[in-house]
Amino acid sequence: MAVALLLLWVLCNAIRVNGEESNGQCDHKLKFNPRPHSVSIQEFGAIGDGKTLNTIAFRNAIFYLKSFADKGGAQLYVPPGQWLTGSFNLTSHLTLFLEKDAIILGSQDPSHWGIVEPLPSYGRGIELPGRRYRSLVNGYMLRDVVITGDNGTIDGQGSVWWEWFTSHSLNYTRPHLVEFVSSEYVLVSNISLLNAPAYNIHPVYCSNVHIHNISVYAPPESPYTVGIVPDSSDNICIEDCNISMGHDAIAFKSGWDEYGIAYGRPTTIAHVRRVDLRSSTGSSLAFGSEMSGGISDILVEEVHLYDSLTGIEFRTTTGRGGYIKEIMISDVDLLNVNTSFAAIGDYGSHPDDKFDPDAFPVLEKITLQNIIGTNITIAGNFKGIEESPFTFICLSNISLSINSTSLSPWQCSYVSGFSESVFPEPCPELMNSSTSSCGILMLELQFYNIIL
Repeated sequence: MAVALLLLWVLCNAIRVNGEESNGQCDHKLKFNPRPHSVSIQEFGAIGDGKTLNTIAFRNAIFYLKSFADKGGAQLYVPPGQWLTGSFNLTSHLTLFLEKDAIILGSQDPSHWGIVEPLPSYGRGIELPGRRYRSLVNGYMLRDVVITGDNGTIDGQGSVWWEWFTSHSLNYTRPHLVEFVSSEYVLVSNISLLNAPAYNIHPVYCSNVHIHNISVYAPPESPYTVGIVPDSSDNICIEDCNISMGHDAIAFKSGWDEYGIAYGRPTTIAHVRRVDLRSSTGSSLAFGSEMSGGISDILVEEVHLYDSLTGIEFRTTTGRGGYIKEIMISDVDLLNVNTSFAAIGDYGSHPDDKFDPDAFPVLEKITLQNIIGTNITIAGNFKGIEESPFTFICLSNISLSINSTSLSPWQCSYVSGFSESVFPEPCPELMNSSTSSCGILMLELQFYNIIL
Protein backbone atom coordinates (compact mmCIF):
# COMPACT_ATOMS: atom_id res chain seq x y z
CA MET A 1 0.00 0.00 0.00
CA ALA A 2 2.79 2.42 0.89
CA VAL A 3 4.56 1.71 -2.41
CA ALA A 4 1.34 2.28 -4.34
CA LEU A 5 0.76 5.60 -2.60
CA LEU A 6 4.35 6.67 -3.28
CA LEU A 7 4.01 5.86 -6.98
CA LEU A 8 0.68 7.71 -7.12
CA TRP A 9 2.31 10.74 -5.53
CA VAL A 10 5.18 10.58 -8.01
CA LEU A 11 2.75 10.30 -10.93
CA CYS A 12 0.95 13.41 -9.75
CA ASN A 13 4.16 15.39 -9.24
CA ALA A 14 6.62 13.86 -11.70
CA ILE A 15 8.85 16.02 -13.81
CA ARG A 16 7.58 16.46 -17.33
CA VAL A 17 10.12 16.25 -20.09
CA ASN A 18 8.03 16.52 -23.25
CA GLY A 19 8.39 20.23 -23.82
CA GLU A 20 6.85 21.11 -20.45
CA GLU A 21 8.23 22.25 -17.13
CA SER A 22 10.89 19.90 -15.80
CA ASN A 23 11.43 21.19 -12.24
CA GLY A 24 15.18 20.65 -12.66
CA GLN A 25 18.15 22.56 -11.32
CA CYS A 26 17.93 25.18 -14.09
CA ASP A 27 14.54 26.28 -12.76
CA HIS A 28 16.26 27.54 -9.63
CA LYS A 29 17.97 30.68 -10.89
CA LEU A 30 20.94 32.16 -9.10
CA LYS A 31 20.31 35.72 -7.98
CA PHE A 32 23.12 38.26 -8.03
CA ASN A 33 22.75 41.84 -6.87
CA PRO A 34 24.03 44.64 -9.15
CA ARG A 35 27.60 45.64 -8.40
CA PRO A 36 27.72 49.17 -6.98
CA HIS A 37 31.31 49.74 -8.13
CA SER A 38 32.82 49.37 -11.62
CA VAL A 39 36.20 50.05 -13.17
CA SER A 40 37.61 49.55 -16.65
CA ILE A 41 40.70 47.48 -17.29
CA GLN A 42 42.07 50.53 -19.11
CA GLU A 43 42.28 52.38 -15.82
CA PHE A 44 45.08 49.98 -14.86
CA GLY A 45 47.18 50.59 -17.95
CA ALA A 46 45.86 47.81 -20.18
CA ILE A 47 46.23 48.26 -23.95
CA GLY A 48 43.89 46.35 -26.23
CA ASP A 49 46.09 46.06 -29.31
CA GLY A 50 46.45 42.26 -29.22
CA LYS A 51 50.22 42.59 -28.70
CA THR A 52 50.78 44.24 -25.33
CA LEU A 53 50.78 41.78 -22.42
CA ASN A 54 48.19 42.90 -19.86
CA THR A 55 48.60 40.26 -17.15
CA ILE A 56 49.77 42.81 -14.55
CA ALA A 57 46.84 45.10 -15.40
CA PHE A 58 44.30 42.30 -14.83
CA ARG A 59 45.97 41.23 -11.59
CA ASN A 60 46.19 44.79 -10.26
CA ALA A 61 42.59 45.56 -11.19
CA ILE A 62 41.27 42.49 -9.42
CA PHE A 63 43.46 43.14 -6.38
CA TYR A 64 41.97 46.63 -6.20
CA LEU A 65 38.39 45.36 -6.61
CA LYS A 66 38.90 42.84 -3.83
CA SER A 67 38.61 45.76 -1.40
CA PHE A 68 34.94 46.16 -2.39
CA ALA A 69 33.97 42.60 -1.40
CA ASP A 70 32.25 43.79 1.78
CA LYS A 71 30.70 46.79 0.01
CA GLY A 72 28.45 44.93 -2.43
CA GLY A 73 31.19 43.74 -4.76
CA ALA A 74 32.47 45.28 -7.98
CA GLN A 75 32.67 44.89 -11.73
CA LEU A 76 35.74 44.77 -13.96
CA TYR A 77 34.72 46.14 -17.36
CA VAL A 78 36.61 45.00 -20.47
CA PRO A 79 35.88 47.33 -23.42
CA PRO A 80 36.20 46.48 -27.13
CA GLY A 81 39.73 45.51 -28.08
CA GLN A 82 42.09 42.55 -28.00
CA TRP A 83 43.46 42.16 -24.49
CA LEU A 84 46.43 39.80 -24.42
CA THR A 85 47.14 38.25 -21.03
CA GLY A 86 48.58 35.36 -19.08
CA SER A 87 46.86 33.63 -16.17
CA PHE A 88 45.04 35.70 -13.58
CA ASN A 89 42.83 34.96 -10.57
CA LEU A 90 39.36 36.30 -9.90
CA THR A 91 38.05 37.26 -6.46
CA SER A 92 34.75 36.86 -4.62
CA HIS A 93 31.82 39.22 -5.24
CA LEU A 94 33.18 40.13 -8.66
CA THR A 95 31.68 40.46 -12.14
CA LEU A 96 34.02 40.23 -15.12
CA PHE A 97 32.09 41.94 -17.93
CA LEU A 98 33.21 41.63 -21.56
CA GLU A 99 31.73 44.24 -23.87
CA LYS A 100 30.77 43.40 -27.44
CA ASP A 101 33.96 43.05 -29.53
CA ALA A 102 36.05 42.68 -26.37
CA ILE A 103 38.42 39.72 -26.70
CA ILE A 104 40.59 38.41 -23.88
CA LEU A 105 43.47 36.63 -25.63
CA GLY A 106 45.49 33.93 -23.93
CA SER A 107 49.22 34.36 -24.38
CA GLN A 108 50.97 31.75 -26.50
CA ASP A 109 54.01 31.89 -24.22
CA PRO A 110 53.67 29.05 -21.68
CA SER A 111 55.72 30.97 -19.11
CA HIS A 112 52.77 33.40 -18.85
CA TRP A 113 50.41 30.68 -17.59
CA GLY A 114 52.17 29.45 -14.44
CA ILE A 115 52.37 25.97 -12.94
CA VAL A 116 50.10 24.54 -10.22
CA GLU A 117 49.83 21.30 -8.27
CA PRO A 118 47.60 18.51 -9.57
CA LEU A 119 44.05 18.23 -8.30
CA PRO A 120 43.87 15.89 -5.28
CA SER A 121 41.12 13.78 -6.85
CA TYR A 122 43.42 13.05 -9.81
CA GLY A 123 46.80 12.70 -8.11
CA ARG A 124 48.67 13.94 -11.19
CA GLY A 125 48.10 15.82 -14.39
CA ILE A 126 45.62 14.17 -16.73
CA GLU A 127 48.05 14.09 -19.64
CA LEU A 128 51.41 13.89 -17.87
CA PRO A 129 52.56 12.91 -14.38
CA GLY A 130 53.21 15.74 -11.99
CA ARG A 131 51.98 19.30 -12.04
CA ARG A 132 49.84 21.13 -14.61
CA TYR A 133 49.65 24.53 -16.25
CA ARG A 134 47.43 27.10 -14.54
CA SER A 135 44.24 27.98 -16.40
CA LEU A 136 43.85 31.38 -18.04
CA VAL A 137 41.01 32.66 -15.82
CA ASN A 138 40.97 31.12 -12.34
CA GLY A 139 38.82 31.14 -9.22
CA TYR A 140 39.88 29.40 -6.00
CA MET A 141 37.64 29.18 -2.93
CA LEU A 142 35.43 31.99 -4.20
CA ARG A 143 31.80 32.92 -3.68
CA ASP A 144 29.48 35.04 -5.83
CA VAL A 145 31.45 35.32 -9.09
CA VAL A 146 30.11 36.23 -12.52
CA ILE A 147 31.71 36.11 -15.96
CA THR A 148 29.33 37.71 -18.44
CA GLY A 149 29.05 40.36 -21.10
CA ASP A 150 27.50 41.49 -24.35
CA ASN A 151 28.83 38.45 -26.22
CA GLY A 152 32.46 39.30 -25.59
CA THR A 153 35.04 36.55 -26.15
CA ILE A 154 37.74 34.66 -24.30
CA ASP A 155 40.12 33.15 -26.86
CA GLY A 156 42.76 30.75 -25.58
CA GLN A 157 44.72 30.78 -28.88
CA GLY A 158 45.15 27.06 -28.30
CA SER A 159 46.74 26.09 -31.60
CA VAL A 160 50.26 26.17 -30.15
CA TRP A 161 49.17 24.01 -27.23
CA TRP A 162 47.59 21.50 -29.62
CA GLU A 163 50.83 21.32 -31.60
CA TRP A 164 52.90 20.81 -28.44
CA PHE A 165 50.49 18.13 -27.23
CA THR A 166 50.53 16.27 -30.54
CA SER A 167 54.34 16.42 -30.77
CA HIS A 168 54.77 15.36 -27.10
CA SER A 169 56.68 18.57 -26.40
CA LEU A 170 54.93 19.53 -23.15
CA ASN A 171 56.45 19.14 -19.69
CA TYR A 172 53.11 19.57 -17.90
CA THR A 173 49.42 18.91 -18.59
CA ARG A 174 47.75 21.55 -20.75
CA PRO A 175 45.82 24.41 -19.12
CA HIS A 176 42.12 25.17 -19.37
CA LEU A 177 40.44 28.40 -20.36
CA VAL A 178 38.30 28.99 -17.23
CA GLU A 179 38.60 26.97 -14.01
CA PHE A 180 36.83 27.35 -10.68
CA VAL A 181 38.07 25.28 -7.73
CA SER A 182 36.16 24.90 -4.43
CA SER A 183 33.89 27.81 -5.28
CA GLU A 184 30.15 28.42 -4.99
CA TYR A 185 27.52 30.58 -6.64
CA VAL A 186 29.23 30.97 -9.98
CA LEU A 187 27.58 32.28 -13.15
CA VAL A 188 29.01 32.22 -16.69
CA SER A 189 26.74 33.71 -19.35
CA ASN A 190 26.48 35.69 -22.58
CA ILE A 191 30.04 35.20 -23.80
CA SER A 192 31.91 33.14 -26.37
CA LEU A 193 34.84 30.86 -25.61
CA LEU A 194 37.25 29.91 -28.38
CA ASN A 195 40.29 27.70 -28.89
CA ALA A 196 40.91 26.47 -25.37
CA PRO A 197 44.18 24.58 -24.91
CA ALA A 198 42.16 21.73 -23.29
CA TYR A 199 38.88 22.31 -21.36
CA ASN A 200 36.87 25.51 -21.74
CA ILE A 201 35.01 25.67 -18.41
CA HIS A 202 36.06 23.39 -15.55
CA PRO A 203 34.17 23.76 -12.26
CA VAL A 204 35.78 21.32 -9.82
CA TYR A 205 34.73 20.85 -6.15
CA CYS A 206 32.10 23.56 -6.76
CA SER A 207 28.46 24.12 -5.82
CA ASN A 208 25.72 26.14 -7.49
CA VAL A 209 27.23 26.79 -10.89
CA HIS A 210 25.03 28.12 -13.68
CA ILE A 211 26.24 28.31 -17.28
CA HIS A 212 23.86 29.64 -19.88
CA ASN A 213 23.70 31.36 -23.23
CA ILE A 214 27.31 30.82 -24.18
CA SER A 215 28.99 29.68 -27.38
CA VAL A 216 31.99 27.38 -27.20
CA TYR A 217 34.12 26.39 -30.18
CA ALA A 218 37.35 24.62 -31.07
CA PRO A 219 38.21 23.21 -34.52
CA PRO A 220 37.34 19.56 -35.22
CA GLU A 221 41.03 18.67 -35.42
CA SER A 222 41.92 20.17 -32.02
CA PRO A 223 43.11 17.22 -29.89
CA TYR A 224 41.06 16.35 -26.81
CA THR A 225 39.47 19.76 -26.43
CA VAL A 226 36.36 19.67 -24.26
CA GLY A 227 33.59 22.20 -23.73
CA ILE A 228 32.15 22.13 -20.20
CA VAL A 229 33.43 19.68 -17.55
CA PRO A 230 31.50 19.59 -14.25
CA ASP A 231 33.90 17.71 -11.98
CA SER A 232 33.13 16.60 -8.40
CA SER A 233 30.57 19.39 -8.26
CA ASP A 234 26.89 19.72 -7.41
CA ASN A 235 23.88 21.84 -8.23
CA ILE A 236 24.90 22.54 -11.82
CA CYS A 237 22.81 24.11 -14.57
CA ILE A 238 23.88 24.22 -18.23
CA GLU A 239 21.29 25.66 -20.60
CA ASP A 240 20.87 27.46 -23.93
CA CYS A 241 24.44 26.82 -25.05
CA ASN A 242 26.00 25.99 -28.41
CA ILE A 243 29.13 23.86 -28.09
CA SER A 244 31.28 22.44 -30.90
CA MET A 245 34.51 20.72 -29.89
CA GLY A 246 37.31 18.52 -31.10
CA HIS A 247 36.55 15.87 -28.45
CA ASP A 248 33.65 16.06 -25.94
CA ALA A 249 31.09 18.85 -25.75
CA ILE A 250 29.91 18.26 -22.15
CA ALA A 251 31.68 15.72 -19.94
CA PHE A 252 30.74 14.92 -16.33
CA LYS A 253 33.66 13.70 -14.19
CA SER A 254 34.53 13.05 -10.53
CA GLY A 255 38.13 11.95 -10.03
CA TRP A 256 40.54 9.28 -11.16
CA ASP A 257 40.92 5.80 -9.65
CA GLU A 258 42.31 5.62 -6.10
CA TYR A 259 42.66 9.41 -5.90
CA GLY A 260 39.02 10.02 -6.79
CA ILE A 261 37.87 7.25 -4.45
CA ALA A 262 39.86 8.75 -1.57
CA TYR A 263 38.67 12.30 -2.26
CA GLY A 264 35.13 10.99 -2.40
CA ARG A 265 33.23 13.93 -3.84
CA PRO A 266 30.62 13.06 -6.48
CA THR A 267 29.17 15.08 -9.29
CA THR A 268 25.47 15.22 -8.52
CA ILE A 269 22.28 17.22 -9.04
CA ALA A 270 22.89 18.61 -12.52
CA HIS A 271 20.51 19.79 -15.21
CA VAL A 272 21.28 20.26 -18.90
CA ARG A 273 18.66 21.60 -21.30
CA ARG A 274 18.25 23.34 -24.66
CA VAL A 275 21.81 22.84 -25.86
CA ASP A 276 23.29 22.15 -29.31
CA LEU A 277 26.31 19.85 -29.03
CA ARG A 278 28.85 18.66 -31.57
CA SER A 279 31.96 16.53 -30.96
CA SER A 280 34.25 15.44 -33.75
CA THR A 281 36.25 12.63 -32.10
CA GLY A 282 34.44 12.11 -28.78
CA SER A 283 30.93 12.30 -27.40
CA SER A 284 28.46 15.16 -27.47
CA LEU A 285 27.43 14.18 -23.94
CA ALA A 286 29.87 12.10 -21.89
CA PHE A 287 29.89 10.63 -18.39
CA GLY A 288 33.38 9.62 -17.19
CA SER A 289 35.64 7.95 -17.68
CA GLU A 290 37.17 9.63 -14.61
CA MET A 291 34.16 8.97 -12.34
CA SER A 292 35.66 7.41 -9.21
CA GLY A 293 33.89 9.84 -6.86
CA GLY A 294 30.54 8.98 -8.41
CA ILE A 295 28.13 10.65 -10.85
CA SER A 296 24.39 10.67 -10.11
CA ASP A 297 21.08 12.52 -10.33
CA ILE A 298 21.59 14.13 -13.73
CA LEU A 299 18.68 15.38 -15.84
CA VAL A 300 19.27 16.14 -19.54
CA GLU A 301 16.46 17.31 -21.80
CA GLU A 302 15.73 19.09 -25.08
CA VAL A 303 19.15 18.64 -26.64
CA HIS A 304 20.35 18.53 -30.23
CA LEU A 305 23.40 16.34 -30.88
CA TYR A 306 24.85 16.48 -34.39
CA ASP A 307 27.86 15.63 -36.56
CA SER A 308 29.43 13.63 -33.72
CA LEU A 309 31.32 10.39 -33.31
CA THR A 310 29.08 9.44 -30.35
CA GLY A 311 25.91 11.08 -29.12
CA ILE A 312 25.65 9.92 -25.48
CA GLU A 313 28.41 7.88 -23.85
CA PHE A 314 28.96 6.40 -20.38
CA ARG A 315 32.62 5.53 -19.76
CA THR A 316 34.40 3.60 -17.07
CA THR A 317 36.83 0.75 -16.52
CA THR A 318 37.97 -1.74 -13.90
CA GLY A 319 39.90 0.05 -11.15
CA ARG A 320 37.73 3.17 -11.23
CA GLY A 321 35.32 2.21 -8.46
CA GLY A 322 32.59 4.81 -8.06
CA TYR A 323 29.28 4.80 -9.87
CA ILE A 324 27.22 6.33 -12.65
CA LYS A 325 23.56 6.08 -11.73
CA GLU A 326 20.17 7.79 -11.73
CA ILE A 327 20.62 9.54 -15.06
CA MET A 328 17.60 10.64 -17.10
CA ILE A 329 18.06 11.85 -20.68
CA SER A 330 14.97 12.87 -22.65
CA ASP A 331 13.81 14.71 -25.75
CA VAL A 332 16.93 14.32 -27.83
CA ASP A 333 17.40 14.95 -31.54
CA LEU A 334 20.41 13.23 -33.13
CA LEU A 335 21.64 14.03 -36.63
CA ASN A 336 24.65 12.51 -38.43
CA VAL A 337 25.95 10.62 -35.42
CA ASN A 338 28.06 7.48 -35.80
CA THR A 339 26.98 5.82 -32.50
CA SER A 340 23.85 7.09 -30.78
CA PHE A 341 24.43 5.55 -27.34
CA ALA A 342 27.40 3.84 -25.75
CA ALA A 343 28.29 2.46 -22.34
CA ILE A 344 31.88 1.23 -22.31
CA GLY A 345 33.44 -0.77 -19.46
CA ASP A 346 37.05 -0.68 -20.64
CA TYR A 347 37.52 2.99 -21.46
CA GLY A 348 40.51 5.09 -20.45
CA SER A 349 43.82 4.62 -18.67
CA HIS A 350 45.03 4.70 -15.06
CA PRO A 351 47.08 7.45 -13.35
CA ASP A 352 49.64 4.90 -12.07
CA ASP A 353 49.95 1.26 -11.05
CA LYS A 354 48.51 1.85 -7.56
CA PHE A 355 44.87 1.46 -8.59
CA ASP A 356 42.82 -1.36 -7.09
CA PRO A 357 42.02 -3.97 -9.78
CA ASP A 358 39.06 -5.09 -7.65
CA ALA A 359 37.51 -1.61 -7.59
CA PHE A 360 34.65 -2.31 -9.97
CA PRO A 361 32.46 0.62 -10.98
CA VAL A 362 28.67 0.50 -10.84
CA LEU A 363 26.55 1.68 -13.77
CA GLU A 364 22.81 1.44 -13.22
CA LYS A 365 19.46 3.19 -13.49
CA ILE A 366 20.01 4.99 -16.78
CA THR A 367 16.94 6.17 -18.71
CA LEU A 368 17.02 7.26 -22.36
CA GLN A 369 13.63 8.31 -23.68
CA ASN A 370 11.87 10.33 -26.39
CA ILE A 371 14.76 10.29 -28.86
CA ILE A 372 14.81 10.65 -32.63
CA GLY A 373 17.92 10.00 -34.72
CA THR A 374 18.67 10.56 -38.41
CA ASN A 375 21.61 9.14 -40.36
CA ILE A 376 22.86 6.93 -37.54
CA THR A 377 25.42 4.16 -38.12
CA ILE A 378 25.26 2.25 -34.80
CA ALA A 379 22.20 2.53 -32.57
CA GLY A 380 23.89 1.41 -29.38
CA ASN A 381 27.11 -0.13 -28.07
CA PHE A 382 26.74 -1.40 -24.50
CA LYS A 383 29.87 -3.18 -23.30
CA GLY A 384 29.71 -3.85 -19.56
CA ILE A 385 32.14 -5.48 -17.14
CA GLU A 386 31.83 -9.19 -16.44
CA GLU A 387 32.38 -8.75 -12.69
CA SER A 388 30.06 -5.71 -12.55
CA PRO A 389 27.48 -5.74 -15.36
CA PHE A 390 25.61 -2.58 -16.29
CA THR A 391 22.02 -2.90 -15.04
CA PHE A 392 18.62 -1.22 -15.14
CA ILE A 393 19.13 0.46 -18.51
CA CYS A 394 15.77 1.79 -19.73
CA LEU A 395 15.14 2.68 -23.39
CA SER A 396 11.76 4.18 -24.22
CA ASN A 397 10.18 5.82 -27.26
CA ILE A 398 13.29 5.84 -29.44
CA SER A 399 13.32 5.91 -33.24
CA LEU A 400 16.63 5.83 -35.09
CA SER A 401 17.08 5.98 -38.85
CA ILE A 402 20.05 3.70 -39.50
CA ASN A 403 22.17 4.33 -42.61
CA SER A 404 23.08 1.60 -45.06
CA THR A 405 26.63 1.17 -43.75
CA SER A 406 25.45 -0.41 -40.49
CA LEU A 407 25.85 -4.20 -40.25
CA SER A 408 24.50 -4.61 -36.72
CA PRO A 409 22.70 -1.64 -35.14
CA TRP A 410 23.08 -2.89 -31.53
CA GLN A 411 26.05 -4.42 -29.73
CA CYS A 412 25.63 -5.67 -26.15
CA SER A 413 27.56 -7.62 -23.52
CA TYR A 414 27.31 -7.77 -19.71
CA VAL A 415 24.32 -5.43 -19.69
CA SER A 416 20.65 -5.77 -18.79
CA GLY A 417 17.65 -3.53 -18.99
CA PHE A 418 14.23 -2.81 -20.39
CA SER A 419 12.83 -1.24 -23.52
CA GLU A 420 9.57 -0.13 -25.04
CA SER A 421 8.79 1.43 -28.43
CA VAL A 422 12.40 1.27 -29.64
CA PHE A 423 13.43 1.04 -33.30
CA PRO A 424 15.50 -0.68 -34.46
CA GLU A 425 14.75 -3.40 -31.92
CA PRO A 426 17.52 -3.49 -29.30
CA CYS A 427 19.57 -6.53 -28.35
CA PRO A 428 17.90 -9.21 -26.18
CA GLU A 429 19.83 -8.11 -23.08
CA LEU A 430 17.84 -4.86 -23.11
CA MET A 431 14.46 -6.58 -23.49
CA ASN A 432 14.42 -8.55 -20.25
CA SER A 433 11.19 -7.30 -18.75
CA SER A 434 7.79 -5.84 -19.42
CA THR A 435 7.17 -2.20 -20.20
CA SER A 436 5.91 -1.69 -16.63
CA SER A 437 9.45 -2.26 -15.33
CA CYS A 438 10.75 0.50 -17.57
CA GLY A 439 7.95 2.76 -16.38
CA ILE A 440 8.68 2.07 -12.71
CA LEU A 441 12.37 2.86 -13.26
CA MET A 442 11.46 6.18 -14.88
CA LEU A 443 9.19 6.99 -11.96
CA GLU A 444 12.02 6.25 -9.53
CA LEU A 445 14.33 8.63 -11.40
CA GLN A 446 11.63 11.30 -11.52
CA PHE A 447 11.13 10.85 -7.78
CA TYR A 448 14.85 11.45 -7.16
CA ASN A 449 14.71 14.71 -9.12
CA ILE A 450 11.59 15.90 -7.33
CA ILE A 451 13.14 15.29 -3.91
CA LEU A 452 16.34 17.05 -4.97
